[in-house]
Amino acid sequence: MNIFTKETDKMVTASTASIGFIGLGVMGKSMVKNLMNAGYSLHVYTRTKSKAEELLELGADWHENPASVAQASDVIITMVGYPVDVQNVYFGDQGILNHAKKGAYVVDMTTSKPSLAIEIYEEAKNKGFTALDAPVSGGDIGAKNGTMAIMVGGDKEAYHEVAPIFRVLGERITLLGPAGAGQHTKMANQIAIATNMIGVCESILYARKAGLDAEEVLATISTGAAASFSLSNLGKRMIEKDYEPGFYVKHFIKDMEIALESAHNMGMPAPGLELALNLYKDLADMGEADSGTQALIKLLAHEAEMTL
Repeated sequence: MNIFTKETDKMVTASTASIGFIGLGVMGKSMVKNLMNAGYSLHVYTRTKSKAEELLELGADWHENPASVAQASDVIITMVGYPVDVQNVYFGDQGILNHAKKGAYVVDMTTSKPSLAIEIYEEAKNKGFTALDAPVSGGDIGAKNGTMAIMVGGDKEAYHEVAPIFRVLGERITLLGPAGAGQHTKMANQIAIATNMIGVCESILYARKAGLDAEEVLATISTGAAASFSLSNLGKRMIEKDYEPGFYVKHFIKDMEIALESAHNMGMPAPGLELALNLYKDLADMGEADSGTQALIKLLAHEAEMTL
């Protein structure tokens, strides 16, 4: 569903609403910058205040807990690490659901459990405000450039009303269905990425084993049927031995675990996903949990007895 098909009197704009943002990691910080550049006033909180210093210098208002952010904001966006963090930020004593203003919008953009998104939606509705689940894809590059894909679950009216904010943060913005649908779509996204990452690593290692220029091979096959975001962007980082996180290994493991649990709950086997999850767990055990997902090539190179 295209977000440009409907305008409502309640659309959230920089002149009508302030935004609370909780979670200032690799992606969250860039998202806040883009919202501030679009004219929105921002209230921010993250567990480590030093991560917010740059944003505070740009004019964001610091708060000491999620409750304070919720009380000051018309729209509260969360971008935290794990489902347990989402649970605490929404349902804790100092959580959003106990302190948000009547009529507020809460938007969880964390990749989290579909079942938790439904719980948040139902509790928000009971308390007089609206919840959307809106996980994203595009990594650090998409967050910086405002080009992320945003996968939304929730009520159609709320989706249209929050559309101006989504337009600042992303390009491909789609309402996929009721509460939880955004998270289910993100699981499908992560499943597709999981085995593709294995293929990208093996492709580069194969090229090197065959005595080819891996960079030239990558440039060539990226224009054909093998083309993918992972090949063009993360493959390049692999060749350059750049393992800085656009997306952490530890967070990808979390996503794959959620996807596998959801698949099994629906009675669906996912052998490719299981393989990727096991490989990434082995990678984390090598001390690479805080590296970017492209670091998988280190594990596969080690198993192939190759030097990168």
